[in-house]
Amino acid sequence: MILALALAAAPVVRTDDGPVRGQAVPGGTSVFRGIRFAKAPAGPLRWRAPERPAKWTEPVDAVAEHAACPQGDYGEWNRTAAQHGSEDCLFLDVRTPALSPAKPLPVLVWIHGGANRGGAGSGTVESAITDRGIVLVSIQYRLGALGFLSHPALSREQGGHSGNYALMDQQAALGWVKRNIARFGGDPARVTIAGESAGAQDVALHRLAPASRGLFAQAIEESGTPGFGVAPRSLAQNERLGSLIAQAAGLPETATAAQLRGLPVERLLAVQDKVDVPDLDDDSFIWLQAVVDGRVLTDTPAHLLANGQVDRAPLVIGVNARELGLHGGRPAAEATVRSEFGANAGKALGLYGLNPGGKPVDDPRLGDVTAQLATDLTFRCPTVAVSKALTRVGVPVWQYQFDYAPPGGTVSHSSEIGYLFSPPKPGQPPLQAYWVNFVKTGNPNGGALPQWARYSNGTRDYMAFDQTGPVSRRDLRGAICGLRDTP
Repeated sequence: MILALALAAAPVVRTDDGPVRGQAVPGGTSVFRGIRFAKAPAGPLRWRAPERPAKWTEPVDAVAEHAACPQGDYGEWNRTAAQHGSEDCLFLDVRTPALSPAKPLPVLVWIHGGANRGGAGSGTVESAITDRGIVLVSIQYRLGALGFLSHPALSREQGGHSGNYALMDQQAALGWVKRNIARFGGDPARVTIAGESAGAQDVALHRLAPASRGLFAQAIEESGTPGFGVAPRSLAQNERLGSLIAQAAGLPETATAAQLRGLPVERLLAVQDKVDVPDLDDDSFIWLQAVVDGRVLTDTPAHLLANGQVDRAPLVIGVNARELGLHGGRPAAEATVRSEFGANAGKALGLYGLNPGGKPVDDPRLGDVTAQLATDLTFRCPTVAVSKALTRVGVPVWQYQFDYAPPGGTVSHSSEIGYLFSPPKPGQPPLQAYWVNFVKTGNPNGGALPQWARYSNGTRDYMAFDQTGPVSRRDLRGAICGLRDTP
């Protein structure tokens, strides 16, 4: 009797693939975990574009957490996901404050980070951000080699292209949102895609991908740009990398697509991180190097941005004051400047205090010279470059730098996420309020919040979220980032 009443109270929504049964939360909120948006990309479907699932007629439970996509164990941050991975992982989660609101609600779609090789979408919908009147969706996508590998054998069978399957998964999930989110109380015309780190990079690439047009209305990029300041790989380069991975897994140089798909997942995960990536100093960036495959991404991010071949959706984009450390540490600093700044290396060395007889410039907020250099090259200056390029073609851009930490703490990569998905306490930055305003209106301003000036190539305004609260400032790292224009 009790079970029957519980099932009767559980919300059921009929998607275009079949009905799903979620969990009712006090206050009218409903949560759905593990809604399938594609078939399992395993066996003959591995390294292919995602396919719609077979339709079903009886309600499928969407209550418990689902499997993550296969990934290696890179530490505490993704250990649980690594231990519960499966190729059957193309699920999304939905949290809605009202299934039948008086007016359709704006939608926030979250793309998780993790260097495109780790992480999961589960857990995001436990946030009560939906109490502010938005629908929240979190999606999963194939990771690492399973999501990004190209190989000559795959290209031959797929019309001369292979790779970027993870971005296709995201496109499929966004297509599901467009078709179905109205049934969850959401407005398919007001979808904001957002992500952090690799998730932000993927958001940025969707702005450049022709097949992503019309799938979203606004975008948020937290600590990520289409290239992370790194030159992209061509299809041929990615095919060579894929061949190296296949050979490391024990396949011949002439491996067929069938042989590739026959590789055990465990073997693929074991070898993908051991291959030396050509022209990449830090091999942990292996799947953060954008791939111009000719199908999903038709040209380099730099060329597409320069030519204005980009979605015109409004954008919030920013960086944390300190992100990740410099690969190679202090001994690599001078050589890194010379390599990355090219003809402007002499000026850059002087600004960093790395020139002969100079004194490295440390900063109490930005960190020592290596922390500054790493954040400038990979995050801060690419953020400035993207802001400039989009503003030139009329895209509304709001830029920020997040520099808040609790007393005694320091800001680092992903520090801002907790302030997005949890309501701020007194004295903490009102990140959630700004983000929700943007999701609702396409502009982060509203209410009693301090005014956040739109970015322009004249004043180069940005919002500093620091210990003193949101403060309007100008020309983020202007002297340094003026020497390097790489997205």
